[in-house]
Amino acid sequence: MDVKKKWDIIIVGAGPAGSAAGYILAKKGFDVLVLERGRQPGYKELFGGRVYAEPLREIYGNDLDKAPIHRWVKKEKLSFVDGNKLVSIEYQSDTSTSFTTYLPQLAKWMADKAGETGALLVEEITVDKILYKDGKVIGVGSGPDEVYANLVIDAEGVNRLLLEGLGLVDKLKPEQVAVGAKETIKLGEDKVNERFGLNKGEGMAWLLMGGITEYIPGGAFVYTNKDSVSIGLVLHLGHAVKDVKDHISQMVERLRLHPQLRNLWIDGDIMEYGGHLTPEAGPAMMPKKLALNGFLITGDAGGLLLNVGYTIRGVDFAAYTGYLAAKAAIEAHDKGGFTEQNLKTYERMLKESFTYKDLTRLTGMQDLYSDARMFSALPKLAVGTASNVFEIGLETPGIWKGFNKARKQAGLGLLSLAWKGYRLIKKM
Repeated sequence: MDVKKKWDIIIVGAGPAGSAAGYILAKKGFDVLVLERGRQPGYKELFGGRVYAEPLREIYGNDLDKAPIHRWVKKEKLSFVDGNKLVSIEYQSDTSTSFTTYLPQLAKWMADKAGETGALLVEEITVDKILYKDGKVIGVGSGPDEVYANLVIDAEGVNRLLLEGLGLVDKLKPEQVAVGAKETIKLGEDKVNERFGLNKGEGMAWLLMGGITEYIPGGAFVYTNKDSVSIGLVLHLGHAVKDVKDHISQMVERLRLHPQLRNLWIDGDIMEYGGHLTPEAGPAMMPKKLALNGFLITGDAGGLLLNVGYTIRGVDFAAYTGYLAAKAAIEAHDKGGFTEQNLKTYERMLKESFTYKDLTRLTGMQDLYSDARMFSALPKLAVGTASNVFEIGLETPGIWKGFNKARKQAGLGLLSLAWKGYRLIKKM
């Protein structure tokens, strides 16, 4: 890399946001340098395993069909867990809008797409400072080296040390993030199909809540890959630091050994283990500004991830906001330069997009899911009702009687339950 050269655009981070931005900008003819701290794009990141396709389709068109897609999700499952019992809701369809994959494979494919259009990717470079002079960002620094550009796009991810250095964000607070941990278990393609009731190429996304996280706000997930399954937990850090009794790795082990789940992967081999933070606070976590003179912020660094309990959108949100940042940069350039005023187009594009609208519209849902009582009362009520109705002795209980008994066992008054149900439906 020629450190004396001044680039049109430097992108910090070759995750989904940075690579999507690099792809669009290099395709437009800009001289683009992408700096990645990992030895390969995606190696410093972690996600559950599912990506929604439509945002990526808008960026890559039919080329998305050449991406490393493992399975198209055609079966969704949501389970409430209490002790060794669980109640599930299942949805199946012949169509699919999301797929499973390994993030390093997808991130590498996206970075390669940026490279095909002319962007230069340099790996194992840790950017430790943003260079700011005379009221504008002029480049980045890595140790003693400095590289200059007309525009820097920050796609550094959830650990926003560069933004902290610029004074655009405060240090992360536990209630703003969740901690995730997962294992990938190798099974073989036929066993995945057989044990999860899938046809070739079909995938399952399965979310679980309640006792599986020891009633701590968050949830567990199971995603089927081509010949493996990804299982893991996501815990709201604000509650986890107070209530977790064991290391999260032990909680993941209990998930793997749960009596209702373990036979699904009992003879599999653990091939990967990892942990990561994810943004959870929605718009409240966004930086004070998303644009400065010569500077844009995108992806997880901007707090742009949606978790509403029944679905999590991270990679597609990150990629799409990177795409919008690139479009805004092109528009700013056409207007005369990368000034803060011209780059504010990015904020307008973001607010007009589904990403910001979803984040603001469903913010209340995120608030609700941070309520610890929801993660105890709902699973206990669902499992208790099913247990009372289906575990029959001499007397055959009616559903209302079984529900009412479970409600009392869960310590829920009728008015309290009606209020929780009203809030849940209203927020959704």
